Amino acid sequence: MTHQNKGTAKGRRAFLRTMAVGGAAVAAGTVVAPNVSRGQSSPISMRWQSTWPSKDIFHEYANDFAKKVNDMTGGELRIEVLPAGAVVPAFGLLDAVSSGTLDGGHGVLVYHYGKSNALALWGSGPGYGMDANMLLSWHKYGGGKQLLEKIFRSINANVVSFPYGPMPTQPLGWFKKPIQKVEDMQGLKFRTVGISIDVFTGLGCAVNALPGGEIVPAMDRGLLDAAEFNNATSDRLLGFADVSKVYMLKSYHQNAEQFEISFNKTKFDALPAKMRAIIENAVEASSQDMSWKAVDRYSKDHATLKNQDKVRMYSTPSAILQKQLDIYDEVTAKKAAADPLFKEVMDSQMAFARRAVTWELETVVDRRMAYNHYFARRASGRG
Repeated sequence: MTHQNKGTAKGRRAFLRTMAVGGAAVAAGTVVAPNVSRGQSSPISMRWQSTWPSKDIFHEYANDFAKKVNDMTGGELRIEVLPAGAVVPAFGLLDAVSSGTLDGGHGVLVYHYGKSNALALWGSGPGYGMDANMLLSWHKYGGGKQLLEKIFRSINANVVSFPYGPMPTQPLGWFKKPIQKVEDMQGLKFRTVGISIDVFTGLGCAVNALPGGEIVPAMDRGLLDAAEFNNATSDRLLGFADVSKVYMLKSYHQNAEQFEISFNKTKFDALPAKMRAIIENAVEASSQDMSWKAVDRYSKDHATLKNQDKVRMYSTPSAILQKQLDIYDEVTAKKAAADPLFKEVMDSQMAFARRAVTWELETVVDRRMAYNHYFARRASGRG
């Protein structure tokens, strides 16, 4: 055998060995491409900010969503969530996400009220009788999604927005003494946001819109006489019970609010279709999980505020609730007359609410009778 033939034979034997290895790999169910690097692509990282202090349960909700996405993508997308103020102030989230300073964020649409008043209709007000879950139904199936996209285009906001996480009815707020009549609101230095600014101004308050983390310090320094934020857990974690012992429950000023998950649109659109689908489904999964967690945590902290922190709780008088509705109608009528897009959103919500709330009121049984049967009657010794 010549030297050339020996080389050819060696090459043939090496080739056959390679094919044998490859064949075994195929038989084992793994395709091996010889001499080709199989390194995985780097994960996509996104830096987010919430509009909440790290100790608030709302920041926890933001982290819950991020974890769902991180887990569902198998680490291919990694979202890091920073607390309010880490990059921009809470009310600066929309601009930061739109410009790409942040890749996304967690907040509420009402915080963008200064950009377009119509954005406050996603939660700031009575919801025309809807609760927050029904308003989210309007958003997904009643035209709200398309209207929200139209608003963002009108203000050149480069964002993709996902309203989610229906909030229970929010309290009227924390006060120095019980509010018994409309006149008790006159002259109070009060914190709220969105269209509620106009409503409480109509009730005679001097309103200051502050982010959540700034409210209790302002009350402690006497810069505010009273304030509303959201729920028993957030209010307790933020320290409201340290500066007030009067908690007025039930209000129409934010009866149907929900959270917002937002992404920079350019970055979101550049994601693989599979990843975008995972995000959209993670939004809905997080929305339901948040609702379940809220029932558990809010009810526990409601009891703790009452029993341990010695907070006195009162239902807001009907006269004040009715006055809220009257003022809200006046405010929204003026805004609708000045802004066709505001009117379009308002009319769409009202049409959906008329149908949906009629169905609910005629269908869903009042839980008060069952509650009294199982708890109130037994507590009085009659059960």
